Amino acid sequence: MGKLITLPFAALLRWMYTITGSYGVGIILFSLILKLILLPFQMKSKRSMVRMGRLSNKQAELQKQYAKNQQKYQEELAKLYQEEGVNPMSGCLWSLLPMFLLLPLYQIVYRPMTHFMGLSDEAVGTVRAAAEALGYDAASGNAAYFQVSLAKFVSGHWDSLKDTADGLMNINFNFLGVDLSAIPSSAFSGFKFQWGFIGLLLIPILAAGIQFLFTIVTSRSNGQSQEQQRSMMMMNVMMPIISLWWCFTMPAAMGVYWFFNSFFAMIQEFFMGKFYTKKLDAEEEERAAKRDAARKLRMEEAKQRAAEQREQEPRKPKKQQPSGEKKPPTTEAGRVGERPYARGRSYQADRYDEKE
Repeated sequence: MGKLITLPFAALLRWMYTITGSYGVGIILFSLILKLILLPFQMKSKRSMVRMGRLSNKQAELQKQYAKNQQKYQEELAKLYQEEGVNPMSGCLWSLLPMFLLLPLYQIVYRPMTHFMGLSDEAVGTVRAAAEALGYDAASGNAAYFQVSLAKFVSGHWDSLKDTADGLMNINFNFLGVDLSAIPSSAFSGFKFQWGFIGLLLIPILAAGIQFLFTIVTSRSNGQSQEQQRSMMMMNVMMPIISLWWCFTMPAAMGVYWFFNSFFAMIQEFFMGKFYTKKLDAEEEERAAKRDAARKLRMEEAKQRAAEQREQEPRKPKKQQPSGEKKPPTTEAGRVGERPYARGRSYQADRYDEKE
């Protein structure tokens, strides 16, 4: 089952090595091609993560509002996700997919003769016996990575061992003067101030550094609030530390893969974050315009219904005056001398006369 899983990855890495002739360059191209293959899934994940980040402020408001009622908070949060069309699990699941790819790649690097070269266990035993006859000692290195050390020994004694098994390959582990078959932690014993030792120690450090930058770029490109970024700070610190330890205890080839995988992922996250932020802004503006148009339409419909109701109401008949009689104008009925509106109900002609 392990061989079946690693078979396509091993074929891809072997093809990259055949084209370039460099184990290190082959791993870099391998990580790049995997990123391109996974790009549609990563785009789906990024879109979901950006939408989740844009809801961070509303989520914080709900958390404050229902701080004493977690059940109500979860209900309102689920309602918010449903209204916005967000699935919080979809982004996480797709973002974890690259982690599963480490398992087959680790098997390829861990057992290069079985997976990378495709040799059977019997063929590996034959090559090992022939190498031991030439002085190879598996006990001198890490027993868990004996195939790595055996592949390196075969490369150093290629002329003597090339015919011991069909499919045996001469792998050049040298990459920019660094032995990718070596484990960086082994450089501490017998350290020399030479590029081979320095470069071997730099690989885990650079891998941890690029992982730290990757986590920062990811959190910012997701549109997370400062409060969320602070809450994720522990994760931003833990992942580089784990990467540092992991790359120190495995062959340097894995460190090279981890560095360039994080590097390509960081560039991908940066540009996808900008793309989806702009796209979601346009979608929100379109939804806001539709809401405004719907609101105006409802107002117009309400005005139209009110007008129709007024037309349907019976009108009160106007009082008609008897024919032949005309009501004198107010100006004439109330005139007193030069004062047209002077007469009132309590008009007294002698009101202002001097009384004796």
